Formats: sequence, C-alpha cells, structure tokens
Amino acid sequence: MSVEPQAIELVEVALPLVRPFRTSFGEERDKRAILVRVETAEGEGWGECVASAEPRYSEEWIEGAWLALRDFVAPAVMAGGAIDSPEDVARRTAWIRGHPMAKAAMEGAMLDAWLRARGESLASHLGGVRDRIMCGVSVGIAPSPEEMLEEIRGYLERGYRRVKLKIEPGRDVQVVRRIREALPDIPLSVDANAAYTLADTPVFEALDELDLVMIEQPLHHADLLDHARLQQRLRTSICLDESIHSARDAAAAIELAACQIVNIKPGRVGGLLEAKRVHDVCSQRGVPVWVGGMLETGVGRAGNLAVASLSGVTMPGDTSASDRYFAEDLTEPFVLASDGTMSVPLGPGIGVAPLADRLRECTVRRELVAAR
Repeated sequence: MSVEPQAIELVEVALPLVRPFRTSFGEERDKRAILVRVETAEGEGWGECVASAEPRYSEEWIEGAWLALRDFVAPAVMAGGAIDSPEDVARRTAWIRGHPMAKAAMEGAMLDAWLRARGESLASHLGGVRDRIMCGVSVGIAPSPEEMLEEIRGYLERGYRRVKLKIEPGRDVQVVRRIREALPDIPLSVDANAAYTLADTPVFEALDELDLVMIEQPLHHADLLDHARLQQRLRTSICLDESIHSARDAAAAIELAACQIVNIKPGRVGGLLEAKRVHDVCSQRGVPVWVGGMLETGVGRAGNLAVASLSGVTMPGDTSASDRYFAEDLTEPFVLASDGTMSVPLGPGIGVAPLADRLRECTVRRELVAAR
C-alpha cells in the first residue's frame, strides 16, 4: 500500500522541564523540538527531531535541522510522489550528506502516516516481541551527592529499574562512590557524554571498583581505538552512544572491541528503521542493547518504546515516564507502572498524536514547507 504526501509542515515546540537537566554538555531548562507533520489523503503522521538548541551533543542543532528539513529533506520526499515503502524516505534523501536527526524526523512522520493507513502499529512493523518494556532513569549532575540521592530515591520508590548518573571531570568518582555506598544494591551506571580522554584512565579504573552496570561514552565519539584500549583495562562494560551513527558503526565498534554494550537512539542513527538495523547487528554478534532518550516529547517517546520492544533490547533504557520531564506532555502521558515497566503503544502508527490544545500552547513557530 502506498501513501502520497500532500503537505509537510514543521512545528517547533518548547516544553518546560520539571527540573533542570545538566550533563557535561551544559544545562537544559526546557525541551525544544521540531515536529514534522505529514498530511496524506488517508490522514497524517508525526515525527520528532531530537536535535538540541546548540550543537553540543552532535553537529546538528535546531536551527540547522529546521533549514535542512525545510529546504532539502521535505522537498526531496515530496518530489518523489507516493511512498510505496517507508524505506523510500531514506532513498530519496540519500544524496543529502549527514543530518541524521532531520532525516529521522521526516522518516518517522512518513512511517507513522504509512502505518496508520495500513492499520498497523510501529512495534509490530519493527518486529517487537513485548508489550511492556523495562524502564530506567537518567539523573543529571546536581550541586551535591545528597541532592542526587534525594532525587534517585524518589525514582526508585516509583519503580525505575536502573539509575544512570551523568558525570563530568571533577564530578565523578567521589560522587558515584557516595551514591554506591548509600545504595549498594541498585543497578547503577554512569554516562560521561564523551567528556574524558585516555589520559583519564585512572578515573575509570576507580569507577571500575564500584560495581557499575556500564560506563557510557567515556571518550570522544571518534575515538573507537581509544575506547578499545580503555575497555581492555576495565572489567566494567563500556557502552557507546555518540560513537554509533549507523549499523555500520555498530559493527565496526564491536569488531574493534571498543564496547560491550550499545545504546540505540533512533534520532541519532537516522531513524527508526536504522535503529532496527543497529539492533539486528548487535543481536547477531551477541552484544546487548538498550534504547536511550533525548528528553523526547510523547511523539518521540512512542517511537523509542516501539524499538525497545525488540527481542535484543535486554536492558532497561532511558525511556522514562512523561512526568520525569514534563508537567504535561504533548500527547497523552506515558505512565510508569509500579513494577518499573511501561506500555508499548499498539495503536496504528506510533499509537499517539499531539493533543491539539497542548500543541497550540507549546508551539513556538510553524511553517508549511511543502504542499501539492
């Protein structure tokens, strides 16, 4: 079954966070995101671009992604006419070098529209095997370990199954040791967001003694060989995030022994379909994966949950409940059950859509970028 895009619209939204979220990149107090809305004869589809306001996590940022979508990605998709398969989006935009987050948003919207027309859920289309997924939570850098402990205990009381601590130089070993001493039995990991170099190996050797599930992205995203050298020195598994932009990257990292775990973020790898391919590469090689988050609204969160329903996703991810980040989400809220799991949307497409009134309240700008 094919669907033909009749109009493509960009909508920028801004949602205040319930608490500031700080990483080694800086601090966020609100979530800005670009939503892509595709209109077809059968209905519409929604996708979310996870680019941040500044090019810190990756080369992409909101203003750049808006221009890429408006001037290149959306026109390329529209020019091709009817979409016979969701893979058509990647084929039509392959000539555009880079911009995976912008392309992921466009692919997500077309995939949502295509699946809604077929009455098929995203999870089913990807090959998901579960209707509930295990949830962890990511805790930003706080002024003191005591404040972090208070926040963490609140999440544990609600049922989250794994805690990830953001670290940066000067706020690492002592903080993590304090958390581990206070909470000796919880699954605990750390995320450096590429803030260190191989010269900081003593920091990671000290963290290696704290019974962590993983150390995520300790070194620069391009340093696969240095990650391999560091992994040789540690018992704790290294997990790669920013280093993995595709299934090809995942295969290379595994072959080089640069990691033992992979974090899949659909926006980072160029879309939901490539996220499935990353999953498959890792599963074939016996490498566990989990699904990370980028503080997505409900639109992006729904896609993450569908990916997390795949059989090879064996670790709790960062797809926390809506109220972890927002007092009110753009969609009906995603809710954490008392057992630390969350339902995978099983309705057609991504299974959710922005609530009209809430979308209107949060919209910063919108532009019809392509129409027939």
